[in-house]
Order: sequence, then structure tokens, then C-alpha cells
Amino acid sequence: MTSPHATAQSPSLTAAPSPSTTEDLRLALRAATLYYLDGLTQAEVATRLGVSRPTAGRLVARAKAQGLVRIEVQVPAHLSDALRSDEERALEERFNLVEAVVVADSVDAAGPIDEHGSFAGVGRSAASLLVRRIRDTDTLGFTWGPETVAVAQGLPSGAAVCATVVQLDGSVSAINYQTGTEYVLGRCAEQLQANTLRLPVPLYADASTVVSMRGDSVISKALEVGRTAEMMIFGTGAVSTSTTLFEGSFLDTDMLSVLTDLGAVGEVGGRFYRLDGTDVDGPLNERAMSVPLDDIRACEGSILVTGGAAKHQAALGALNGGLAKMLVCDIECARWLLDQ
Repeated sequence: MTSPHATAQSPSLTAAPSPSTTEDLRLALRAATLYYLDGLTQAEVATRLGVSRPTAGRLVARAKAQGLVRIEVQVPAHLSDALRSDEERALEERFNLVEAVVVADSVDAAGPIDEHGSFAGVGRSAASLLVRRIRDTDTLGFTWGPETVAVAQGLPSGAAVCATVVQLDGSVSAINYQTGTEYVLGRCAEQLQANTLRLPVPLYADASTVVSMRGDSVISKALEVGRTAEMMIFGTGAVSTSTTLFEGSFLDTDMLSVLTDLGAVGEVGGRFYRLDGTDVDGPLNERAMSVPLDDIRACEGSILVTGGAAKHQAALGALNGGLAKMLVCDIECARWLLDQ
């Protein structure tokens, strides 16, 4: 993106200004020309015009307020497909986001929705956002899935440091199914020089077993650290048989039917919600070993990483429900969200 530039224009006045007003405007116009066109700092403008530094700042501000300055931000034509600032700003305004990042790469064009390689482009952008935002004292929580594996792969070495990386949801499966949790923990610990905190439990268990597990000191500590993490990064799952929860045998077709009847369109950490963002108070809530959705909503550093048509409704529900303060998605997802 090119640097913002300005053009100084003559004021549009319906009547001839008084001599004093003319001089004030002339000085404001001169200050704006030096600042915007000649690239001087406000301190240098003050020296050139023989005024104080605060006066120089007021003159530049007045020139802009009086319509003497027009600022334009332009994207070079050859970068228009790669830089999606219009969509990013629109998403931020529509969903009250701190920041949105839109990637030109298409998740669906890259491969199957359940493979982390399909999220490579989105993952790299999310990793860049993460290292720019995270602090060395922060705890980073994550839910498992192809999106977070892609983010972990995209983390550069030595670009940022955090204190701890913690699982936000259980990942132990009864079958030989790879959730990617160990990879994310190990990769983030190495690239961010962080300690790791595992949640060594299945995603779902019988209600009585969940009560017992939550009483364990190791498990309860992991859950508490996860609930209060300063930054959280997660993907969404759709309510269908083509999701990681179904393929990992965490859910079956009967439960999917129940969830569909309850209006569920997506899940984060095995906890389901509707298109309007409200939580589904279904049979899985008391069986879930993961941080509650309200804790994700309360996190000021929550990042949703998503893409692919199969997850569009899940992404919309998550944004409607205030689960994300930041969003990283592909261009097709961005357009779809803005069309709703």
C-alpha cells in the first residue's frame, strides 16, 4: 500500500474572507503544505514558520478541518488482489472487531477443509497477527484443529515471546486420530520460547466423569489458566459429518441430528452456538472438557482463524456471538460475511 498523500486545495468560501482570516488560512495552508507535501515534521514546520510546536500542530489540524487537505490511501493496481483493506475495514465495522485480516488465498481451492495445508495462507497471516499482538507475559490458549496447526506452522522463529501456551479443549481420542495438539504445543513452545500446559483429557466424557476430572489438580489448573489466557486462537467447526469432531469420533450422527434440531451452526472447543451467536444449551455442555464460550468472549485477544464455504455459517455465528476480537479469513469468507 502506498503512503498516504495529500493535496492542498484552495478553500471554498461563499464570501471574501477578512484580511485576518485570509492570513490565518494562508498560514494553515502553508503549514499543511510543509507537513504533507514536503514531509517535514511538526517541529520542523514550527521552525520554518516561526511559531511554537503546538501552534504548528493546530495549523495543520485547522487546514484539514477547513477542507484545505485531502488525504487519499491508494493500493497499487498490481497489488489490488493481494491487499484487501476495504473488506478488512468493512468487517471491522460490521462485527466491531479490533482488527480483520483478509487473505487472497482461497481455502477451498487449496484442498480439503479438514487438512491444515488448506489453511496455509490464512495460517501465515494469523501467525503474523499473533506475533505482532502477543506480549512476553501473556498466556496463549488454543483449540485444536487444522486452522491452529497452520498457524503454528506459520510462526517465525524469534519474532515474539510469550509465557505459556495452553490447550483450551481436550483432545484425547478413543481412535488413532491425530488432532495436531502435540504439534501446536511443541511448535509454539519452540517459536515463542514458552512453557506448555497440556489438558490431558478427552473432549467429551460422561457428566460424572467430567466432575471427577475437574477435581484433579493438573486438569483444573490447565482449565483455569486457559480460561484467563490473554490471547486465544481458534477455528470453528461446522455441524456436519465433514468435520474434525465427527471424523475423530467425538460426535456421531445421532448427536449431530440433535444439535441441528437445536439450531446449532458451529462450535468452538466442542461447545455449540446458533447463527445469532447464542449458546446451544444442549446435552454436550455438561460433558465438554473445554473452556466455556463466555471465557472466550471475555478474552480481549481472541483471534478467529477461518475459511472455506463449509464453515461460513459457523464463522458468522461466532462473530455474531462476540467470540472473536480479531478475524483472519480468506477472501471468499470475507465476501460472504459482508453479504449477509
